[in-house]
Amino acid sequence: MAQAVFEGATSEDIEEVEVRMLGAFDAGVDDLLWADALILGTPENFGYMSGGMKDFLDRTFYPCEGKLEGMPYAIFVSAGNDGAGAISSIQRIANGYAFRQAQEPVVARGELSPEDLKRCLELGMTLAAGLEIGAL
Repeated sequence: MAQAVFEGATSEDIEEVEVRMLGAFDAGVDDLLWADALILGTPENFGYMSGGMKDFLDRTFYPCEGKLEGMPYAIFVSAGNDGAGAISSIQRIANGYAFRQAQEPVVARGELSPEDLKRCLELGMTLAAGLEIGAL
């Protein structure tokens, strides 16, 4: 899913947007402050976001507090259940950052399908295109 989002965001049709794809444990405060938008992806673990995602959000919250208001973000979730717990937990924390949800979350339930990957590709492309034309 992450690779499909990345491929969408780095499509040859998108020329003026620089994209980084980092794992949750590899990303930090400097990466978040560098970004103009954010796409958060996670597996659903026990009806919640991954521990790595929670760690990233915990590590960056206070150093970034008040510095990212209105940053557009989107979510994608690989869910064994319905993804609702992972999505709501990320949205709750994103509200604390004062991020602005730019797109509806993409949830893939069970085995990934070609349609799931297409929606991920579109998620990345749409957010990047929105940044490129100044719509976000």
